[in-house]
Amino acid sequence: MSRKGRRDACALVHNRLMPDAVPCDYDEHPERFRTARSVQRRHGMAGDIHELVARRLIAAGATPVLDVGCGEGELARHLPPGAWIGVDSSPAMLARAPSPHRRADATELPFEDGHFGGVALLYVLYHLAEPARALAEAHRVLRPGGLVAVAVPSRHDSPELAHALPRRALTCDAERAPGLVGALFDHVEVEPWDAPLLELPTRTAVRDYIVGKGGDRERAQTAAATVTLPLVVTKRGALVFARRRAGDTLAVVPSGPPYT
Repeated sequence: MSRKGRRDACALVHNRLMPDAVPCDYDEHPERFRTARSVQRRHGMAGDIHELVARRLIAAGATPVLDVGCGEGELARHLPPGAWIGVDSSPAMLARAPSPHRRADATELPFEDGHFGGVALLYVLYHLAEPARALAEAHRVLRPGGLVAVAVPSRHDSPELAHALPRRALTCDAERAPGLVGALFDHVEVEPWDAPLLELPTRTAVRDYIVGKGGDRERAQTAAATVTLPLVVTKRGALVFARRRAGDTLAVVPSGPPYT
């Protein structure tokens, strides 16, 4: 099947699925998160997204930065001292995160209005049933003119392993994120990626990549046994940057997510 044919087939399957939040299992299985990060560090063919986002926030003077769904604090490692505050709902993730951090939900941030110059939501919105609520909270805690940064995968990510990865429609992906962000913020910029950005040299690396993306270990092992090595994986997704309008009032969450 051609590349276009595979994408069309995936789109057909996707459109038949109701969007669903990806379960947060970081407390029960923190090793899955660490496996995913390890695979990216060892086999990625491009720079880390956290470094790119940090450079943009620093250049824009968008500090301090609230890192929503901060995990173990990767973004903090690319920001100057005192420029980062992390929040996450997972005690297991925060146990390894740098300070300062707080345990909190993305839809109920424990900070005053207009407190931050920047808010990052990197690979977190698809874990939420209502990502627009988290974006509204990001809007609330941003100062006027502040910068929000959102990173999400595409629904067509990793097509070479689509048969082995969980089939689900995300509540927020690269196709939906610009509309969700644009409903609340101004000056939306979308930086998509669609390129061979990962090279998996061994069957263990292939298995770990699938597991890191939420795949079943047995199914991952079976899939890894059948691929041609090294396996180059096409990564698709987007970074979305936007500003809180100067003089903006508090955001009103749009009624119902734009599931398309």
